Amino acid sequence: MQDVLGAALARVLRLPEPPALVVAGRTDAGVHARGQVAHLDVAEPVWGAVPGRSSLSPPEALARSLRGVLPPDVRVHRVGVAPPGFDARFSASWRRYAYRITDSPVGAPPLRRGDVLAVRAPGRGLDVAAMNLACANLLGLNDFAAFCKKREGASTIRTLLEFSWSREPSDDGELIVARVLADAFCHSMVRALVGGALAVGAGRREPAWLAGVLAARVRDGAVAVVPPHGLVLEEVGYPEPGQLAERAQQARAVRSL
Repeated sequence: MQDVLGAALARVLRLPEPPALVVAGRTDAGVHARGQVAHLDVAEPVWGAVPGRSSLSPPEALARSLRGVLPPDVRVHRVGVAPPGFDARFSASWRRYAYRITDSPVGAPPLRRGDVLAVRAPGRGLDVAAMNLACANLLGLNDFAAFCKKREGASTIRTLLEFSWSREPSDDGELIVARVLADAFCHSMVRALVGGALAVGAGRREPAWLAGVLAARVRDGAVAVVPPHGLVLEEVGYPEPGQLAERAQQARAVRSL
């Protein structure tokens, strides 16, 4: 998405190359996003020329132009002038993801196969209550090294604010939806957390096991990293404008327990 949007911006702003684009969260390949936020710096003359001969404001004109050149699977909902101190990545207070699953014996609905994971579960299906019990033990400030793909020099300390499961009706049948909220996520963290919860829901592990995996801080072979297509970045939250710069400074600091 970042490369596609950058190329579109270069085209409509008539730049010689794609601009430096900062996004709120870099998602794994194959993960969806409908609440992504991005920012870029635009020179004043370029910004002033965006409306052309139209009577639209620069934000309105840029949004309309982008919608005309972007592919069907990328859409810009709103363009605006960022307040002082804003950084799409570091100013964010939290990110919210959802992961959608079906344990129906007939599999995923045909029209939802691109964003719903079908899993096989014994008996009456996944035990959502057990999954919620296990996931509640992971909340708070923790080292999530056991659920992150290791990257040299990168911290795996995060604050997990919510990790809950529910069965939700939809036009395509009942879905099991994970709601995962944290100040930030490391590489493959959400997909590994979901994989760990599924081991509990399918009865392969007891609820207390997941907390033990967290405490061990090493990858456990029983924690499968689920496929990316069921995961969606739903929303990114930011503090009040006067707190944006302070939040960005805090986020750039090295985390510790």
